[in-house]
Amino acid sequence: MSLPTGLPVRDDLVGKKPYGAPQLLDVVRLNVNENPHPPSAGLVAALEKAVGEAATTLNRYPDRDAVALRADLAAYLTRQTGVPLDVGQVWAANGSNEVLQQVLQAFGGPGRTALGFEPSYSMHPLLSAGTSTGWVAVQRPADFVLTVELAVAAVREHRPDVVFLTTPNNPTGTETTHDVVRAVHEATSGMVVVDEAYAEFSDLPSATTLLAELPRLVVSRTMSKAFAMAGTRLGYLAASADVVDALQLVRLPYHLSALTQAAARTALAHEAELLGTVEAVKAQRDRMVAEIERLGLTVVPTQANFLLFGPFGDPARTWQALLDEGVLVRDVSTGPGLAGWLRVNAGTVDETTAFLRALATVVA
Repeated sequence: MSLPTGLPVRDDLVGKKPYGAPQLLDVVRLNVNENPHPPSAGLVAALEKAVGEAATTLNRYPDRDAVALRADLAAYLTRQTGVPLDVGQVWAANGSNEVLQQVLQAFGGPGRTALGFEPSYSMHPLLSAGTSTGWVAVQRPADFVLTVELAVAAVREHRPDVVFLTTPNNPTGTETTHDVVRAVHEATSGMVVVDEAYAEFSDLPSATTLLAELPRLVVSRTMSKAFAMAGTRLGYLAASADVVDALQLVRLPYHLSALTQAAARTALAHEAELLGTVEAVKAQRDRMVAEIERLGLTVVPTQANFLLFGPFGDPARTWQALLDEGVLVRDVSTGPGLAGWLRVNAGTVDETTAFLRALATVVA
């Protein structure tokens, strides 16, 4: 997709490409890091009831501050991380992408810069461009693990207004330690955003445990991954109450629909059931790691529901060969620092089996 010609598009958007990944039917889809387990019949029934009740008042605007939903999210984070949080410290939006966009709208913008350590989530620079925030990319080392020394040196050199850290990092699956988060916060006067989209799959404590000591810290999360609610489009963050107040200056009125709020609250009420799939996903991830390495390939150590594997001399050809075998993975090899690598997320037992058989055929 390219920009239409003859339109007065902003100069800084010319030549940019929108975020995208192939959406194909009738294949095993392991390319966008979804949780492969669909909602149970019981959860579907509960969703139908909740959304049906919300539909009776669709002639009215929803709660523009989503107070009940934010209270439920605060309670979930408190249980999950052990950090007492209240509704004033939590914000929600349409996916973590909108959460991050609002952070950039409030703390970035024209004349300001955001910094990230690549390879990382490809939406960070796109969101920066969309908010007219300058983007500074700093290359990770060969093992993709971010060190205190590298992170602090980059922050001191570029003096960004917003720093993006990720743990586990997409697409590498590697973690960022709390020592790095603390050091970056100390080295900058700007905001430090820790993107924890895959936190429930990780063994590392959440960065929310640092909120009390780091006033400019923002921890973003999503219900798209571990909660298996990607279609709901619900992201959220934890931060100080002052940060949440600042975000309300830039959020659109009534940005979260009544149906989204109802669906998300229902999912949170079924937390045990939905997060009960996490261990099954991790088991298939670990199975993938062992089998891929047995084929003589390298897997980057991962704490997410996906893994980076390779390297391949012609990753695009390998990607196509896997697709010809009926399995869709992600070709990330054109990204910064990712030459030769492909990414795949853990699926169900059957999906994982299909991928491993296809990979064995292609490698052979």
